[in-house]
Amino acid sequence: MSSDTKTRTPRAPKLWEALLSFGVLIAVMAVGLIVFGQDPQIPLLIGVAFAACMAIYLGFDWKTVEKSMIDGISKCMQACLILMTVGALIGVWLLSGVVPTMIYYGLHVLSPSFFLVATLLICSIVSLATGTSWGTAGTIGIALMGVAGGLGIPLPMAAGAVVSGAYFGDKMSPLSDTTNLAPGVSGTDLFTHVKFMWRSTVPTYIICLIVFLVLGLRASGNAELGEVAVFTEGLQANFNINPLLLLPPVIVIVCIARKVPAIPGIFIGVVSGAIIGLIFQGNHFGDVLESAMYGFESETGVEALDELLTSGGLDSMMWTISLILIANAFGGIMEKSGQLAVLVQSLLGFVKGATSLVTTTILTCFGSNVLIPDQYLAIIVPGRMYAEEYKRRGFHPKMLSNSLEASGTVTSALIPWNTCGAFMAGALGVTAYQYAPFALFNWLMPVLVIAMTAIGRLTVKIEDDPGTIIADFSS
Repeated sequence: MSSDTKTRTPRAPKLWEALLSFGVLIAVMAVGLIVFGQDPQIPLLIGVAFAACMAIYLGFDWKTVEKSMIDGISKCMQACLILMTVGALIGVWLLSGVVPTMIYYGLHVLSPSFFLVATLLICSIVSLATGTSWGTAGTIGIALMGVAGGLGIPLPMAAGAVVSGAYFGDKMSPLSDTTNLAPGVSGTDLFTHVKFMWRSTVPTYIICLIVFLVLGLRASGNAELGEVAVFTEGLQANFNINPLLLLPPVIVIVCIARKVPAIPGIFIGVVSGAIIGLIFQGNHFGDVLESAMYGFESETGVEALDELLTSGGLDSMMWTISLILIANAFGGIMEKSGQLAVLVQSLLGFVKGATSLVTTTILTCFGSNVLIPDQYLAIIVPGRMYAEEYKRRGFHPKMLSNSLEASGTVTSALIPWNTCGAFMAGALGVTAYQYAPFALFNWLMPVLVIAMTAIGRLTVKIEDDPGTIIADFSS
């Protein structure tokens, strides 16, 4: 027998082995971030190294482990390309006066007391119409953050309202990828899924409106309204403010609504912003290239305004992209080596009824967002794993699709190293750690789904809706 055939056969991991990989990651991240206040990339890299060692211990060769990391990274390349394009868009829109114009008009229309409620509603409408949380945060969200700075609203609070509204649409819009993906992997149809989600989404949204109204009234008491005049004067003195400068964001929203793919749609926004800036601000092509790469540096003389407008550029997204790449390398190893699967399967031992099954699904989605960490995989992996279990117990698949959306979709933005959390932080300029407490919709949604299932409001048997298509995932 030749030496190259003497290879170990990989075995399935034991629960303690998977827990050890997960535990080491959590411990190293906690020490690095909390104790020493360092960035998460190197602690994450240490977690990747330990997960790789565990995979080798289980019998996987290095080439397989390396390929699993590359496969994990390849799943997030679209997100990285979008991040780079959004970075260029922010830099060009700042240089061209697009964002300053949006901020200028926003300061005249929005009041501090109702800013958070208005932000929630505006982002909800845009996201519902376009089906994308990223497109909403990367366009309207950027301008609203600028308005918040001018009105004296705490930026983490404003970012929480943006994220809440953006993910309402991402969860409920028939145009959203996740809204189509969840019923697809669960075994139900789109419109049954959307109709069922309203039961838990409406009360969650009403709670968000009330809380943001209260927070807005409190925050407005500390707002420095005198700064609004300083901001508007500074904007007028340094930019040619014109309603036509609102065209680039309108163009991007129309492109997204017409299902133009994200990367070309955002790039159209970069080009239209550059052109309109050449016309209205007298920019040079070299200025456009520099802002797209390194961002825009504001020099209005108003310190708070300069801090707000100095942002953007492809280079500014590299920190976020490095985080995403390392996190997805970890997720690739955990998935390929079976460590993620054994963690999920162990949870089924605790399932007794509808509430525990829904709770387990939601916790699995959240764990997937932490470990894999990608929004789509946090829907697909638990969806495939639990579809047969819901069917076996006689529960309607729309219960599964609702649970996937209530956690897999919305909690992704709460995880700093998840592709969604990293994108929101990069676009809004506020870390996920800072805005997460105010992203009310994102953490209230799974809580209410569990609570409403416990009281029977979201428990539906298959025989109660016999017309629904039930997919077979037994293969």
